[in-house]
Amino acid sequence: MAKGRGRGVRVVLLLALIAVVALAATGVWNPFPGVWDWVDRSEPISEPDVVWQQRIGGTPKSVTIAGETVVVEQRTRVEARALATGGQLWERKADWAAVAGADRSAVVVVGKLLVKGYEVLDPTTGVTRRRDDDAVAVWTYRNLLLDARCVQPTDCTLSAWDPRGAKPLWTAFLPGVGSGLFADNPGLRGTRRLTAQRLEEEVAGPEPVPPLLGFPVDGRVHVVDTATGAVLQNVEPGREERLSVVGGRLLRINARSQDDNCYFAIAGVDPATGRETWRRAGINLRTAEKAGCVQREDPQGARNVVIGVAPDARETVLDGYDGRLLWVGADREKLLAVDDRYALVRSADQRSIIARGLGTDRTLWTRPAGGKAGATLTPYAAVIADEKPSRLTAVDPRTGRELAVLRTSANALAVGPAGMVIGEGREIGYVRFGATPGSDPNPSNGDGAPGPGGSAPAPGDHGDDADCGPKRELCPDGTSG
Repeated sequence: MAKGRGRGVRVVLLLALIAVVALAATGVWNPFPGVWDWVDRSEPISEPDVVWQQRIGGTPKSVTIAGETVVVEQRTRVEARALATGGQLWERKADWAAVAGADRSAVVVVGKLLVKGYEVLDPTTGVTRRRDDDAVAVWTYRNLLLDARCVQPTDCTLSAWDPRGAKPLWTAFLPGVGSGLFADNPGLRGTRRLTAQRLEEEVAGPEPVPPLLGFPVDGRVHVVDTATGAVLQNVEPGREERLSVVGGRLLRINARSQDDNCYFAIAGVDPATGRETWRRAGINLRTAEKAGCVQREDPQGARNVVIGVAPDARETVLDGYDGRLLWVGADREKLLAVDDRYALVRSADQRSIIARGLGTDRTLWTRPAGGKAGATLTPYAAVIADEKPSRLTAVDPRTGRELAVLRTSANALAVGPAGMVIGEGREIGYVRFGATPGSDPNPSNGDGAPGPGGSAPAPGDHGDDADCGPKRELCPDGTSG
């Protein structure tokens, strides 16, 4: 009897399925799209929830906020999405992509590997603004785009463009651009950024172009003035030297092996005159391997500063322009992030992160953090990635005021003036600063006056010409202090 009832239930279910298929086929009622949407629906990647969340075609290689768009580079394509809604604006095939310019002046530069040339696209429409058919390498900055084209391997021209410009601002001759310098942003002789898990290295977007750049060509370094295109120096390093261009100076870093130890000396040279302007001994810039003190890496740092280790094992931050010690850590303190203005440091007891102003020896703020927490600095926010519980926290780098606090295992992919993009796998989402529960709706800006509710500090909003560099070498008037 029970067997008969079971057979009857199966018959009824089969007839019901046939009826549903018939209704769907005739257009009377179709439940399948809704069912598929329910199956395919993504879990929120953070708590509180993001403003929007979208699933993209593949794991992103890079994500950049460009004005009112989010540019997502994938392995074989690039796409742009609306910052407000996450809706796709355009998509096209590309092997590499990078953003130049900032805010409303931003553009997207795309190209194919091992194929000369590139295109400059409007980030909102995807329309080609300019096309080049000869360049072999491109460098993208917040206020400049550089490209290199070579008639012969030893006959190359470097050109500088306004990101949205139609004619080059200047051109310079280089005897080659070196092996491996192709596609977007190949490595120059500068600094290496500090990195941390769950915080993308390019989370801040394009940087302002440094006053000087060092191009490695056939074992030599050609120092180019980015304001005029003048090639100021063509220097071959000594046998125990590594050359790096930082903060408007050519750094000659010497590492000598003696008594089973490496002994270091750093000299800052004015490339315009060849004159040595400062010298320090005993600071290890972590450029050398232990065996034989061979220097194979650029020093760590950011913009105009470099990071070193003093003979007593305390970490230090040096001004690349004049060699000043801008910060010296206490015993067992660990530097997590640095720029021209601030240093984020893990405390000796590994229970907190401390923000210090460079050159002032002043603690700006302190907040609890685990021993494995990472941090990064951007013009708009300091971002901290913590574990157990897994969180991403964005704060004002000057005051420590919370801009966003998320319970999430996602990565911080890009930070902009009003929020940040986070992502996990193929899922990306946008977090608006000040939109999380518990944030101060009318926070103080640090001097008693109310700040802009929920907004991050503007890059130059620090009262000290922070974007000009420590010696104002990036200021439009070119003056220095």
